Amino acid sequence: MTPLDCDMPPAASCKKRLSPSRPLPNRCLLILIVALAAAAAVASAQLSSEDYYDASCPAALFTIRTAVSTAVLLDRRMGASLLRLHFHDCFVQGCDASVLLDDTASFTGEKGAGPNAGSLRGFDVIDNIKMLLELLCPQTVSCADILAVAARDSVAQLGGPSWSVPLGRRDATTASASLANSDLPGPTSNLNGLLNAFSNKGLSSTDMVALSGAHTVGRAQCKNIRSRIYNDTDIDATYAASLRASCPAQAGGASDGALEPLDDATPDAFDNAYFGNLLSQRGLLHSDQALFGGGGATDGLVSTYASSADQWGSDFAAAMVKMGNISPLTGTDGEIRVNCRRVN
Repeated sequence: MTPLDCDMPPAASCKKRLSPSRPLPNRCLLILIVALAAAAAVASAQLSSEDYYDASCPAALFTIRTAVSTAVLLDRRMGASLLRLHFHDCFVQGCDASVLLDDTASFTGEKGAGPNAGSLRGFDVIDNIKMLLELLCPQTVSCADILAVAARDSVAQLGGPSWSVPLGRRDATTASASLANSDLPGPTSNLNGLLNAFSNKGLSSTDMVALSGAHTVGRAQCKNIRSRIYNDTDIDATYAASLRASCPAQAGGASDGALEPLDDATPDAFDNAYFGNLLSQRGLLHSDQALFGGGGATDGLVSTYASSADQWGSDFAAAMVKMGNISPLTGTDGEIRVNCRRVN
């Protein structure tokens, strides 16, 4: 028996000794304390329901939804940018708004990391939402929760599915450029690399393919597709030729930042056209096309999602909830930042 075991048989014995006339044996008491502490720890790591701010900030969700709706109406591309912010946040240290922190003397933030530099957008939208919420309910709604809700509302605004967002995240007090460089899958990732990156975050192959469908909206820079359109063989020839017209083989200069839609069929509509593109070898990124065509385990899922928008929408919503629950800070961990760009 381990030092934590009761002298008599396990839990039932401890229960039998619980009576007003007989004190709890020390070892049983120790087991009970450890069990209660463990249960409390588990509970503190869990997010609450979408009602989390109903009492403390009743207008929180309405405020976020209205601001996101306005931002996306002004710039359709912003919907994809806000969704990407949430993804890039959750894959580095968990869903803790670390991606929003500017560099400080004590740490180098994530904004300048390879997968983020010059490509993440939407920080000003989050700043505006936070400013409004600080006026309404000072130091109540976390930046991490704003990111999670804004991602959901962006998808809905672009015509995609909606879902209930568990809330109660708190904000990190540090960020990590090195983790951003190592944990975020890149545009040149192969299938195994993608599967491993998502598996490391507790996400399945179904989650990975469903979430990849977010590339039905948004844009990619020439520098991230150059190798694919000039070197890959699993790309439609006509499609590749059209992309080369605006993305020359020579790297450097203004052309590196030239943008191409991730889904050239319906670039600003959140639909399942992305998966149909993969069936036709019209995935813009190498990592997109890696999901289909090589006889891998994800070919069937791509085909299913290409033929069933409802199935993909359902799986995408479920995967977003799972992703939003990656290592959140809750309880007394972290803080509620007043300014999303810096710690209090």
